[in-house]
Amino acid sequence: MGLSKTELYPQHYIDIASMAKALAHPARIAILDYLIKKGECVCGDIVDELPLSQSTVSQHLKSMKEAGIIKGDVDGVFRCYCINTTTCQTLMNQIKNLFTGMTGCC
Repeated sequence: MGLSKTELYPQHYIDIASMAKALAHPARIAILDYLIKKGECVCGDIVDELPLSQSTVSQHLKSMKEAGIIKGDVDGVFRCYCINTTTCQTLMNQIKNLFTGMTGCC
């Protein structure tokens, strides 16, 4: 089995790839869009909004939380989610910097 070569890349490349992987599903983009519009909500609100089961939504939220894209706080029996604005702003800047200086091809 081959070794991972991620340590050969700058940390900001690793960070962008990790967050991109956490967003690499249409349901997660929909969740992100919903949280951006609502500010914060409980998991049940997202389940009501999307055509997915509660367990599926929870798995998507878990992946996004592990990547730092969203934050989740316990409020009684509910888990309240919101965008991690610091992380998302950093991601936005890193992607913008990645494409700065891009020239046309072909």
